[in-house]
Amino acid sequence: MKHVLQTPDYLVFLVYFIVVAAYGLWVYNRKKKATEDSKDYFLAEGSLTWWAIGASLIASNISAEQFIGMSGSGFKMGLAVASYEWMAAATLIIVAVFFMPIYLKNKIYTMPQFLQQRYNGTVAMIMAVFWLLLYVVVNLTSILYLGALAVSSISGFGLWPCAFALALFAIVITLGGMKVIGYTDIIQVFFLIVGGLATTYLALNLVSEKFGASGVGAGMGLVLEHASDHFHMILKRDNPSYLDLPGLTVLLGGMWIANLNYWGCNQYITQRALGADLPTARSGLLFAAFLKLLMPIIVILPGIAAFVLYQNGSLAEMNTAEGVVPDRAYPLLLNMLPVGLKGLAFAALTAAVVASLAGKMNSIATIFTLDIYKKRINEKASEEQIVRVGKISIVAAIVLAIAITPLLGIGEKGGLQFIQEYTGFVSSGVFAMFIMGFLWKKTTSNAALFATIGGFLLSVLFKFLPQWADLSFLAPIGFAAPNGDGIYEIPFLDRMGIVFILCIIGMVAISLIETARGVQPKGLEIDTRMFRVSNSFLVGSLIVLGVLTALYTVFY
Repeated sequence: MKHVLQTPDYLVFLVYFIVVAAYGLWVYNRKKKATEDSKDYFLAEGSLTWWAIGASLIASNISAEQFIGMSGSGFKMGLAVASYEWMAAATLIIVAVFFMPIYLKNKIYTMPQFLQQRYNGTVAMIMAVFWLLLYVVVNLTSILYLGALAVSSISGFGLWPCAFALALFAIVITLGGMKVIGYTDIIQVFFLIVGGLATTYLALNLVSEKFGASGVGAGMGLVLEHASDHFHMILKRDNPSYLDLPGLTVLLGGMWIANLNYWGCNQYITQRALGADLPTARSGLLFAAFLKLLMPIIVILPGIAAFVLYQNGSLAEMNTAEGVVPDRAYPLLLNMLPVGLKGLAFAALTAAVVASLAGKMNSIATIFTLDIYKKRINEKASEEQIVRVGKISIVAAIVLAIAITPLLGIGEKGGLQFIQEYTGFVSSGVFAMFIMGFLWKKTTSNAALFATIGGFLLSVLFKFLPQWADLSFLAPIGFAAPNGDGIYEIPFLDRMGIVFILCIIGMVAISLIETARGVQPKGLEIDTRMFRVSNSFLVGSLIVLGVLTALYTVFY
């Protein structure tokens, strides 16, 4: 097995690099206004087409934590982890119908701006600082580390040289502004999908060869036969992975909170559509929903195929001194790719990582420049100064991420778990604050602060509660399961649901008390007519929801 790229692989990768770089340079030179207008630079206002928005959403979302982490979860628990991808397709439709009209109607360009407009400057500033810390300390570091680890495993280069190269590539793209990011993401998604499908093809073909058959169809049949326990979307309580995906919660509980918060209240994601008109934004989100249906084939099915190969005696490298490490599944499959396809997979991984880094850095620059620098540091800053500060903050963010990545122990935690653990502590409170701001005009600023701070404290409480109390009494109703040490914990997604409900109750109580005392909350401009959708959008949405219903019915 060769663990380094060969000349044809480098040629394939070079083609990818030249195409992305040349196209990005062409877009940059064609859109010179982006160097002068801050909204154009950060949001590509009115310039991204629906297919560019949809492609950019997926390119920014899919990164090494999906390729490595979800493939590893596929090896460990099977298709159930696809809920994160398939439920996102339904979530994108909800965001397109209900969230996006509110943002665009009220001319909202950043998430802190929404909080200031709906609540007050204190809430907005607290969340602006929080999002900056989250994006740099959690997201940038994990994307960079996992991306470098994956690229290193297939290229044979060292971990940190790969990290520096990925960071440099991402900086070059990001400095061109959202137009360059959005349009180069189209190419990134092409390589991501083609390279990802090539790996899936190889994995299924390997399975068929190991069992004396031939063809991808035979390989898929063998995977279904020999890993039948890996094709259930809803896990039972006795499943070892129940704490990660607790049964019907993926359909009725915390999975919705995680998805709606990520896709609807996240600058990193919504920024792609905030510069467009409503029909274009909705079409882009719907296109992303269709692409989401495809993602489990690319990032999860290879992990299940690797499980079958491992059970058959292949992939002995899965065994380490610490035991079987699921996150090794995808890199090992990549190293089995033939010459040429290996270069394509290398380009796919690089595309996924660079696109995610670029999108995250642009969001960091947008929040810092428009919500902190322009409002608190230099209110009279010119458009040229704002863009320049944005570019400086891009470089500063990635340099800081590189500096602190070795200190965070991401490799020991696992990248996907690292992100989920630290973002999950605040997701419930943040989503409660947004959804109440949308739906109830009486929601006050202090209620929003309660959700922000109280939601975090409640999440910490429920996380560590098993160390102080026996929660086994919750097991019969599915709200607790034993961990590796036999201690009963509340599953992560259930904790999110419980905290969300408590935040809503607290916000309602605080708001009623304050409004009774004469406090007048600031509402948003909402017209129910703006929630109407076009016939084409309706048909596309029904197709997505129909496919999801079929998938959950077949693989329940």
